[in-house]
Amino acid sequence: MKFLTIAPKHAVSLTTPPGLPEQVHVFDQPSIDAINAAMAARRPLLVRGEPGIGKSQLARAAAKELGRVYVQHVVDARSEARDLLWRLDAVERLAEAQLAGALREDVQTVRNRLAIANHLRPGPLWWAFNWDDAMARAAGSGTPPPHRQNGDDPANGCVVLIDEIDKAEPEFPNGLLEALGSSVFAPPGLDAPVTVSGVAPLVIITSNEERALPDAFLRRCLVLCLELPTETAALIAHLVERGRAHFPAAADGLLLKAAEQLAADRARAVANHWSPLPGQAEYLDLIRAVLELARDDPERQEAVMDRIAGYVLKKHVGAV
Repeated sequence: MKFLTIAPKHAVSLTTPPGLPEQVHVFDQPSIDAINAAMAARRPLLVRGEPGIGKSQLARAAAKELGRVYVQHVVDARSEARDLLWRLDAVERLAEAQLAGALREDVQTVRNRLAIANHLRPGPLWWAFNWDDAMARAAGSGTPPPHRQNGDDPANGCVVLIDEIDKAEPEFPNGLLEALGSSVFAPPGLDAPVTVSGVAPLVIITSNEERALPDAFLRRCLVLCLELPTETAALIAHLVERGRAHFPAAADGLLLKAAEQLAADRARAVANHWSPLPGQAEYLDLIRAVLELARDDPERQEAVMDRIAGYVLKKHVGAV
């Protein structure tokens, strides 16, 4: 199994869909150690932290550095655990039943046509556990495999992102205990369960702390907490470093001024118990906006920042 051997502050550029800004992830030592520990222990890595700090981005960056296929599932209030394992194509099965009736097929033919196993579609963890098995099952139905980037290889394993798990009901994480704890799950209609074949997946789960997670689920995870520095000078230095990685052509003065502005607004939000706090995502948004509006005019950049900073950093009534 390949582990991360990169040094802290290593930056990796991430592919984004057309029309979206380029993303860059900068690794730190705790993230490198946590990812390697999760792979070695074959346990999921739960990444906690405020929105916009780079939790989801960490999974994509790890996949690229490890040469693994990246598979994601974004959780919402209606998500069910089985969405990550398998999906029953009920619409297709109903259509097959109607076709069988029209053709007046015999009972055994109808049973074969409507067998649940013929209408199962692999979910993210199925692809991650056994890529070849998922591919064979998907091929018969025309289900596309997860999108792949240049350089990734299923033989290297997968990185599965379960994003914002705290948005789901408590039954959601509990429904994943067997799959994540024992690396096995049993879809209906199949004679054998799905188990890990080849390199075990790296499962990264993110939480914005909107809802407490069950203790039984937490015991099966390693936990990484991503936090911005609380001391002002350290926070400013951290933001400037991230800004330079994303915008290497930006002037140092612009990066510093934006960081100082964010640090001041963040301190005010903390003092007033406002949430969410302005953070790294807002800092990068501010720099990006200023560069787009006044890219080649450093003097104008300062004036633009003064005019638009409040729209980016101040999210609460009374914050202006």
